[in-house]
Amino acid sequence: MATAEQNLSNHPAVTFNGVSRLRVGIVWSDWNIDITQNLKEGALQFLLKCGVAESNIFIHKVPGSFELPLGAQLQIDKLDVDGVICCGSVIKGETDHFHYVCSAVSQGVKDVALKTNKPVIFGVLTDNTKQQAIDRSGGKHGNKGIEAAATLLEMLKLEQSI
Repeated sequence: MATAEQNLSNHPAVTFNGVSRLRVGIVWSDWNIDITQNLKEGALQFLLKCGVAESNIFIHKVPGSFELPLGAQLQIDKLDVDGVICCGSVIKGETDHFHYVCSAVSQGVKDVALKTNKPVIFGVLTDNTKQQAIDRSGGKHGNKGIEAAATLLEMLKLEQSI
C-alpha cells in the first residue's frame, strides 16, 4: 500500500555544491533484465538531469540481485565512487528462495554502506508478481530507479551539510 501513496518519480532535481563532480556508481542485475534495465535507465537519466557528469557515472551489470552488494563494494573500492545505486528485481516464485535472496541483498547493501561509510542505495524491487515489477519500473507507480537516484543524491547532500 505504501507505493500507492508514494511516487517520487517526479522528484525535483537534487542540486547542491559540487554535484557535477560527484562520482556515482550504478550496479544493476541482469536477472529480470526487462525490469532492471528500466530501473538503471531511470537512475541514470535522473543523475544526468541533476547535473552529475556522464563521465563520472560508472555502470556495471551483475548476474543477479544477490551479487549487487559485492558489485557495489567493488565500485567503491576500485573506482572510489561517492555512492552506489543498486538496481535489481526479485519476483516471488513457488519456493522460499525469494525470501533468502531478498534478505541477503537488503542486508548486504546495508552492510556495504556501513562498512564503507558511503551511501549504497537499495533500488531493488521485491514484488509478488511480474506485473507489480512492471508497475514500479516505469509503469503506473513510477520508476523506482529514479527514486533510488534521488535518495542517493539526498544522502550525499546530507553528508555535505554535516
